[in-house]
Amino acid sequence: MTDPSVFVIGTRGSPLALAQAHQTQGLLAGALGLDLAQVPLQIIRTTGDAIQDRPLSEAGGKGLFTKELDEALIGGRIDLAVHSAKDLPTALPLGLTIAGYLAREDPRDALISSVGTSLDDLPSGALFGSASLRRQAQAKRLRPDLRVTLLRGNVETRLAKVERGEVGATLVAVAGLKRLRLAYRITAVLEPDAFLPAVGQGAIAIVTRNGDDRVGAAVQRILDRATGVALAAERSFLAVLDGSCRTPIAGHGSLGGAGLSFRGLVLRPDGSDSVEAWGEGPEDDAERIGREAGTDVRARLPAGFLAA
Repeated sequence: MTDPSVFVIGTRGSPLALAQAHQTQGLLAGALGLDLAQVPLQIIRTTGDAIQDRPLSEAGGKGLFTKELDEALIGGRIDLAVHSAKDLPTALPLGLTIAGYLAREDPRDALISSVGTSLDDLPSGALFGSASLRRQAQAKRLRPDLRVTLLRGNVETRLAKVERGEVGATLVAVAGLKRLRLAYRITAVLEPDAFLPAVGQGAIAIVTRNGDDRVGAAVQRILDRATGVALAAERSFLAVLDGSCRTPIAGHGSLGGAGLSFRGLVLRPDGSDSVEAWGEGPEDDAERIGREAGTDVRARLPAGFLAA
């Protein structure tokens, strides 16, 4: 019989995934007054971790980072799964739900480069490495002369390739660098008004089983409402566009004195064209704001703009 005082956390095994899982573990243990041993981590290797030779968009998309964790959760081998929110597909398997999010870290992208101090400052024709179509497209929109190449691997691997000169520059989430205590490697931070983040970037998502009241009540102790509001708008925007890894899509919501502000963007992969929308309103209307922005963008997209 399952010990009701034990909560098994499922996580990928990359250094960043483990940093996020340990953060969740510490918060949950503290909120419930438990020892860390009562909130053990179970490392699960995912299909996405195993594929390093091609873009994930060619292998099946975002679900490749969640499939095995979903199966462990459905099968009862873990009690909750910790994910980077931007890795979650728009629809979860039947029986699972996003319980919520930890307080969001900095959502911006960071330039890492050994040949320039900003994106504008990179030499003409510099080799830019990224596995993200969103980053590739926005970089090409700002710098059409850049040569783009696939750059897979965890954060440390990508930083090492820049350091060795295999690529002139790359982009990494500021949040990931901070969680890995690697923020000192940042060359420049890109502001959202010029370079819009991925949906969910900087947020840690916690997925649980529907109807699991024990785990659900425990997790509620550590969730952040403001992050949940922003992500509700962002993920609604993505859902309307049926956002896959094959179309560059960006979206970011933020809360202020006037409520929620949201901006969404869809680009051609080469950055040559884009369509964007804005929305704002009360926090309680977050899903509607994101959905209406997505509907607006979709209505204005030229035929064939969204990848199949």
